[in-house]
Amino acid sequence: MSENHSYLRMEQITKTFGPVTALKDVTFSARPGQVHALCGENGAGKSTLMKVLAGVYRPDNGRILIDEKEVSFMHPGQALNVGISILYQELDLAEDLTVYENIFLGKEIKSSIPFVINRKAMISQTQKLCKQYGFDIDPMSQIRHLTTGQCQIVELLKALMQNAKIIVMDEPTSSLSESESKRLFEIIRELRQKNLTIIYISHRMEEVKLLADQISVLRDGETVGSGPSSEMDIHKVIRLMVGRELNEYYPPREPKIGSVFFEAEKLASDEGINDITFNVRRGEIVGIAGLVGAGRTEVARAIFGIKPLTAGSIKIDGKTIKIKKPSDAVRNRIAFLTEDRKRSGLCLNLPCSWNMTLPNYRTIGMKTLLNLRKEEKLCQTYGEKVSVRWIRPSSPANSLSGGNQQKLLIGRWLMADSDFLIFDEPTRGIDIGAKKEVFILLNELAAEGKAILIISSELQELLGICDRILVMRRGRIAGNLEATKTTQEKIMHLAALEK
Repeated sequence: MSENHSYLRMEQITKTFGPVTALKDVTFSARPGQVHALCGENGAGKSTLMKVLAGVYRPDNGRILIDEKEVSFMHPGQALNVGISILYQELDLAEDLTVYENIFLGKEIKSSIPFVINRKAMISQTQKLCKQYGFDIDPMSQIRHLTTGQCQIVELLKALMQNAKIIVMDEPTSSLSESESKRLFEIIRELRQKNLTIIYISHRMEEVKLLADQISVLRDGETVGSGPSSEMDIHKVIRLMVGRELNEYYPPREPKIGSVFFEAEKLASDEGINDITFNVRRGEIVGIAGLVGAGRTEVARAIFGIKPLTAGSIKIDGKTIKIKKPSDAVRNRIAFLTEDRKRSGLCLNLPCSWNMTLPNYRTIGMKTLLNLRKEEKLCQTYGEKVSVRWIRPSSPANSLSGGNQQKLLIGRWLMADSDFLIFDEPTRGIDIGAKKEVFILLNELAAEGKAILIISSELQELLGICDRILVMRRGRIAGNLEATKTTQEKIMHLAALEK
């Protein structure tokens, strides 16, 4: 093999996290001068496999070969040194540094003066790289002032500057505009012509078919199909991705759906959502499906006042309301359980009781003075209502399991007397047993007449617990489906295929 490209083979890779098997005997290979697409639903094991390749995780079993030589990485730096670069879906940039500082981080050009770096040379090389690939980004700009799409481009420039031989792109267009995406596709073709090895992870089927020479599909941590793109049409890939049956851990429910409680009409915000119109009735569970970057969370953020609306109106129980900030939403009985309970949902080092009552002091009559005895009694009541398992309400929130942390958040919003509850990825990071408990709780809330909106990347989950499913694509609603009359394939087609 030439120095400028590398043949990759991963054989029988197995990786477990406690009782959970994330990867089971996965074999995957990628050749120079090809784009190999890695497909699968969220949680299928794609990112875990690539983190094993990048040295973030060490496999429990299996081996990695580059140019037929076995390699073993103790940390990501060793993978970088042999030419493996990953553009993560979660951007990995230092926000307080500039573009050029991020691109050269850990690989700074040294000056002739000892212990001094050559900033002028790094800025010059960054400018040349931007010009070579047609990107208009100022090397002196601080990362925190760039758009998400621009940050994604900086990640790519960083990989190119490091002369990577194997480049992994994990959902690279999720934050890019249409013009930026087209330019990225041109660059991928250029890199293929230079004999680099490209591994492309995406849920967007039109992108996969447009770019890929080979396609492999993971499902539940195992390889379920692999072959040339010419033999893997979109319908076959989707069937391989969603080939699971609903199982018994979705508890049965007999919905008693009442009148419309929440109405959204032509909502828009600066986060890229447009013309969002839907309603949720009392006793109804409505799901939102869509690919990464489709605008699902952005809809929730707009409704809850985190990112104010630029257009549209919201009604609660037939009455038009104005929501300019989250406190307005809480006052109108709207709850939002964030997708990241650890970063934006809970104060992990504070007691469970404080986490539950934090936004509710006005509601429970403690506007100016705290009544600790009353607080603890209320927390016990709502803790029992949602079956949270804690040592005591005064225990810190980080002492709870993921499932119980989620229940703690649900208890918070029940205490707030919320009637419209938005759950963003309610079962992310919790085990199957805890998932079932959350599903049972959702059924109970619906039976009480609550209106519920669920955002989830798990199509199987939405079909198992929802009455209706809204499908989003590129900031708009592309479909409104009855859960009992649709399939995962139909949802995937609406979410992934351009009309």
